[in-house]
Amino acid sequence: MLAIDAAAYRSPWRRVHPAAKGVFFGGLLVCALALPTWPAAPLVAVVALAAAFGPARVSPRAFARAAWVPLLFIFTGSLALLVTVGGPHGAVAFDPAGPAQAAEVTGRAAAAVCCQLLFAFTTPLADLLPRLTRIGLPSALVEVVALIYRMLFVTLDSARRIQTGQAGRLGYVDRRAWIRSVGSLGAALFVRSYDRAQRMQRGLECRGYTGELTVLIDDLNLRPAAVAAAAAPPLLVAAATLGYTFLGAGP
Repeated sequence: MLAIDAAAYRSPWRRVHPAAKGVFFGGLLVCALALPTWPAAPLVAVVALAAAFGPARVSPRAFARAAWVPLLFIFTGSLALLVTVGGPHGAVAFDPAGPAQAAEVTGRAAAAVCCQLLFAFTTPLADLLPRLTRIGLPSALVEVVALIYRMLFVTLDSARRIQTGQAGRLGYVDRRAWIRSVGSLGAALFVRSYDRAQRMQRGLECRGYTGELTVLIDDLNLRPAAVAAAAAPPLLVAAATLGYTFLGAGP
């Protein structure tokens, strides 16, 4: 099981209805994307991280492991905004407006990544997917996502077993052996995944598959008070940002 999924199943917020968590983290995400970057992005990040490391009890170490790759991608991508390409000879030059643009993009994207990751750290996908059909998503699309999600763990386990066998046979002893072993690993995974998908399809047909997978969903009460409490922090962030913006623009 992936670290994010394991943390989501252990989270004390698992018993909170996904809609309430969607209002909370989704509202913060909208604030990060729609409101002025400063101070919206820092406020969103602070509120989300305070809720995650506080009542949600998300492990800071696990969050750092999951966040460093997308945050590094955001940072390296924003560096391109520091330069401009133009002029008579197509020269690359420093853009005076680049640092402000890079800071704005980095702030918005980093705050948005925090919201999405923390929603994933507190909400197992198995609790979320069956409820998506209730808000109008096609059941076929939800079922395809669920099947891919479940087969992902089987594929990762198969890759781990194959890699262990290759390593035991000195399959990664040098560069040439490493390239050959990685190619063999990819080919074996493709064949096994295709065969497993075919067997799954035949199994569903033999069990009278009618176009919809019926699964048992935990009964979680969605209370209006919980939704109101979840909506309060995004509204406060929006009010604080707009107030700061209007006061700063005043005489």
